[in-house]
Amino acid sequence: MTSAFSWIEVDETAKEALVRILTERPFVVLPPPLHRLPLRVGNVVEIVGPSPSAKTLILIQAAISCILPKEWKGVQYGGLERSVLFIDLDCRFDVLSLSKALKRRIHGANGVRSSMKGTENEYDKELFVECMKRFSYTRCYNSFEFLATLKTLHYRLQKEKDKQSSTVYMLMIDSIGAFYWMDRALPSSSSGSNSRKNLSLQTVAETVVKEIQRVLLVHPMLVLAAKSASFGDKQSKSEVIRNSGQRSDDKMLDSRGPRNLSHREYMPLAWQSFVSHRILLRASDGESKHQNHPTFSTEWLLPSVQFSDNFIVNDDGVVVIF
Repeated sequence: MTSAFSWIEVDETAKEALVRILTERPFVVLPPPLHRLPLRVGNVVEIVGPSPSAKTLILIQAAISCILPKEWKGVQYGGLERSVLFIDLDCRFDVLSLSKALKRRIHGANGVRSSMKGTENEYDKELFVECMKRFSYTRCYNSFEFLATLKTLHYRLQKEKDKQSSTVYMLMIDSIGAFYWMDRALPSSSSGSNSRKNLSLQTVAETVVKEIQRVLLVHPMLVLAAKSASFGDKQSKSEVIRNSGQRSDDKMLDSRGPRNLSHREYMPLAWQSFVSHRILLRASDGESKHQNHPTFSTEWLLPSVQFSDNFIVNDDGVVVIF
């Protein structure tokens, strides 16, 4: 009680308060294409894009930057040396992709080209094992399992903290809209004399947000959530083609999603209002000089910023091009 009163009574200038806050919860710059805006624990970043648009790869690169140490045996890796919890709702995560990407980062920091023959056995295995220990993974097949995971998240995070002696810094969800159509089919109201609220698309989203908010109060984390993009407007595809004066074979629409249609939000309002940052990934409209690699463009929707990046996906991961 004494310590509580002493904390309340202490006078603090705005400068001192700002220094304390930035020290306790510093900004972090993530790998491309999330490098444009500084982020911190408590932020909820939504990565929106069609399939494929490297959303999972972006999460993997951010996870590697988190689990790598800042320095190891005299070599600078620039990592945070913190833990990551990855919740896979798409059920397609490949741990081998994480393993290969982590080895390439270790190679790169040591000045070893990952394409060189024999480098697969030259990486620091001790460092690799220590990094992989900081990556926790869980898979959910429906919203009931997802909610159960969130309900027990506090216990799991505390267990990881005691085991790894470090707190989980990033919570990753891939992808947040995976059960949209299943949840949409759930009944929207309770029946009979049972007053218990039934699960529906709206109540699931509200409960997800509420549970994550509760966890963030005790375990401050940066939340990164991938989400499949939905494009379109009130016009039909034929109307868009007719009004734009283009023929259907002009490649206005392709398998990666309509390039000239706006992004259409489909998640419930409870989740939309919870998101603090949103970045949209699209297939690039311009001619690419990297014909052997897919090219994408970025657009920050929240907060709205004027700049955008183009990036390709190659063996080294996501690479911004100019």
